[in-house]
Amino acid sequence: MSPRRILVTGGAGFVGSHLALWLKRRWSDAEVIALDNLHRRGSELCLPRLREGGVSFVHGDVRAPEDLTAIGETDLLIECSAEPSVHAGYGQSPGYLVNTNLLGLLNCLEHLRRTGGDLVFLSTSRVYPIAGLRALPLEQRGDRLVLPESGTGTGWSGQGIDETFPMAGSRSLYGATKLAAELLIEEYRAMYGLRAIIDRCGVIAGPWQMGKVDQGFVALWVARHRFGGKLAYSGFGGEGLQVRDLLHVDDLCRLCETQVAQFERHDGAVYNVGGGHPVSTSLRELTSICREVTGQPVAITSDPQTRPADIPYYVTDPRQIQAATDWRPVAGVRQIVEDVDRWLVDARQDIRSILSS
Repeated sequence: MSPRRILVTGGAGFVGSHLALWLKRRWSDAEVIALDNLHRRGSELCLPRLREGGVSFVHGDVRAPEDLTAIGETDLLIECSAEPSVHAGYGQSPGYLVNTNLLGLLNCLEHLRRTGGDLVFLSTSRVYPIAGLRALPLEQRGDRLVLPESGTGTGWSGQGIDETFPMAGSRSLYGATKLAAELLIEEYRAMYGLRAIIDRCGVIAGPWQMGKVDQGFVALWVARHRFGGKLAYSGFGGEGLQVRDLLHVDDLCRLCETQVAQFERHDGAVYNVGGGHPVSTSLRELTSICREVTGQPVAITSDPQTRPADIPYYVTDPRQIQAATDWRPVAGVRQIVEDVDRWLVDARQDIRSILSS
């Protein structure tokens, strides 16, 4: 059964706006509401898109319970609001991070407890501890780091990182708030009968992402090639060998649509969600693709210093979610870069100053 009233928190953000518009297109009779505090620069540019797509925008904040109360009952709440930087809190107050990612989620849970409705929570791969990921037996192969094809350990294999990866150790305040939010969701499921799905997303990329060094690096990398600017291979010797898998935001939207349409099947599940090994790239490889797509080389400097939250490798092992659904990512790394570059060219007048800063 399709939901009749959908609330997307963080709905003017990169992922939230895509999800709100996608679900409105799929379920045109549903009322879709995007709640956002417009904290992140560039989110205001999504407002015309939301309006044109038939999505209602509410300027509000998950940190304020009364903003949720004013919206009223919803059949489905998709929690996309977050301070998404893994470096948030280092050398500064963690107040906004904790209040948004953890207390904001608690306010969403309380709203659902009072009014009913299901929850899809977008968590993160950064719930996995930094030391454990750094301890993986990585090898250099060409322009990237890899796990040994025949190697295996608890929660990892040549396929990547799965949901059983050991959780002992620190993971950054960002990762900690997301993991704590997951635990709260589980308690609300047990105590109040809340239906919920948790998706631990890796690197999501695509058009309309206002990329920065610490979050949205694919959009940043393409923008610096398209518009010019400085780039550096940072950390782990400054060689650019570190690897992530990517997921096109449209592929994430397709997955969420599938999960919501079959909510009972996925209720209580925690999934690692990403493009997996076929949609993975190192920074060196990403640079080559950006040069090919834009036709514009950029000089890359080297910064060998590794920051506290940096990890050399994370590739999602998506076999659990793929076994539970017929979902598979469609877009590869090159298509993601091409889609971002096309958007940059089309929207350069509005976004160049944001992505070049």
